[in-house]
Amino acid sequence: MTVGDITPNKEKGSGRSKHVADEKAPLLPKQQDEDAVHDEFNGASFIGAVFNLSTTIVGAGIMALPATMKVLGLILGVALIIFMGFLTDASIEFLIRFSKAGKITSYGGLMGDAFGKYGKIMLQICVLVNNIGVLIVYMIIIGDVLSGTSSSGVHHAGVLEGWFGQHWWNGRTFVLLISTIGIFSPLACFKRIDSLRFSSALSVALAVAFLVIILAIAIFKLISGTVVMPRLLPDVTDLTSFWKLFTVFPVLVTAFICHYNVHNIANELKDTTQIGAVVRTSLASCSIVYIMTSVFGFLLFGDATLADVLANFDTDLGIPYSYLLNDAVRVSYAAHLMLVFPIVFYPLRINIDGLFFPFASPLPQSTKRFAFITSGLLLLIFLGANFIPSIWVAFQFTGATAAVCLGFIFPAAVTLRDRHVISRKEDRMLAIVMIVLSVFSNMVLVYGNAISLLKKNQ
Repeated sequence: MTVGDITPNKEKGSGRSKHVADEKAPLLPKQQDEDAVHDEFNGASFIGAVFNLSTTIVGAGIMALPATMKVLGLILGVALIIFMGFLTDASIEFLIRFSKAGKITSYGGLMGDAFGKYGKIMLQICVLVNNIGVLIVYMIIIGDVLSGTSSSGVHHAGVLEGWFGQHWWNGRTFVLLISTIGIFSPLACFKRIDSLRFSSALSVALAVAFLVIILAIAIFKLISGTVVMPRLLPDVTDLTSFWKLFTVFPVLVTAFICHYNVHNIANELKDTTQIGAVVRTSLASCSIVYIMTSVFGFLLFGDATLADVLANFDTDLGIPYSYLLNDAVRVSYAAHLMLVFPIVFYPLRINIDGLFFPFASPLPQSTKRFAFITSGLLLLIFLGANFIPSIWVAFQFTGATAAVCLGFIFPAAVTLRDRHVISRKEDRMLAIVMIVLSVFSNMVLVYGNAISLLKKNQ
């Protein structure tokens, strides 16, 4: 059982096994048995679906986007964000169209229909790698914000360190432990994704607040003439700086990945035909947020922009109430990520269950298995956040592997496989472009990283 369903299935014949019926059945029916829950669920609203999908998209990726501007320059950086938005919309449209054509009700089911059980397993493994990597990034950022981080020998103080000084109880490990127990664990225990619509709405509001504060700071500094004009184009002086351009591709891919939640959200809509409009609305709004954050974040810090731009907000910005605004920026986005966490955790748990317990009863019906998988994943993510050094490392790993498969290679492969003979010539051409672009960029990225490592060791 993998990512949730889009449409209800037709009744199965009596000769089919119970396992097959369970796997094809909707993950969470629109109305639960009265013995299972005490409230009726009549379907999610359009706005609630937009909030949940937008929350899936605008996660930690936004924090690394200003650093991509440092590499690409403003013109090329903004152009690539827009391009990735359109490419993501096209890849999700492939998923929705081929799912409907085959009456397939999940991303995993679509991969299974096109490539058999191994295609479904590949999808589950990629969701595992991508979502664990993304959730580790969330924890790393929260740790950076609350407890501080060090980059190139410079220590950037966290909010708690700035307020109370250095103590054992505001150290990174202890703060992340308390956050995991007190915040992530309760939010991860919801069994229906629509139950998170209010926390998603709050997380979107916090992201907007974060953007408004950055915008106000940047405008004030522009008016006062204290902002240096940033580069408009990349600074390419040798082969190494050219290869470095491709390191931003995984970050941009990861910033737009939401494919693993599209079926979940569509399945719970009152009108499942609205999912296309939900996707376009979410992608358009998130692209605007990405562009504004990237431009104004890079405008504020220029070449001093860190991989996690939140870490830059620990110094005097040269404006009134600078440190108060710094703390407001960091705390608002740390709170946003805490509320995004369960949205990304939800499909991760489902796919882990489908990968390791393919013949078991539906996960929401098994309290022990639900608790075992949830606690095990939270422990793994907590440990990863304490041992991985920076979000750029995590983004490059997940973006260059699982994220690019989920976002572009798998949808393109399904389109080229075309089991239901519905793809058009332009669909196949676009699918080929997606695969070639993904493979080429990742090959260059791996080569560039290898060259960098060799130079460091010499």
